[in-house]
Amino acid sequence: MSLHIDFTDETDQVSSKQVEELTNLLNHAAAMEELPDKTELSLTFVSDERIHEINRQYRDKDRPTDVISFAMEEMGEGEIEIRGAELPRILGDIIISVDTAKQQADEYGHSLMREMGFLAVHGFLHLLGYDHLNEQDEKHMFGRQDEILNAYGLTR
Repeated sequence: MSLHIDFTDETDQVSSKQVEELTNLLNHAAAMEELPDKTELSLTFVSDERIHEINRQYRDKDRPTDVISFAMEEMGEGEIEIRGAELPRILGDIIISVDTAKQQADEYGHSLMREMGFLAVHGFLHLLGYDHLNEQDEKHMFGRQDEILNAYGLTR
């Protein structure tokens, strides 16, 4: 199983080693979720200022946040699902604030890589339809997140 991940670093703060580690982690997560080959997603690293703009524009929340996901597979009103064996599965976009990731890594006392991995898996699970709007869903999503991170070996 190999994901196609389109990386964009608007901050010039993410190293090639970190990109490689996140690629391996997300491929591990995709294998655990039994995703098909030809699955695609994008992962973009931005500043707090940029994620604040995105959060305000698309979520009506006037503050920065750590990660935002935009799932491509959520059907909008009047949309028709197009599927075929030869078409890639396009999950959507994950956007991570490097500024907030650094701050949270310091707050939680773990590495920046652990925090970026946590945020990437969190965003990835949102793309697959996981959510945490109620306590039961939150336990399920965060439990799965921990399973993936622990199985990969990216622990606190």
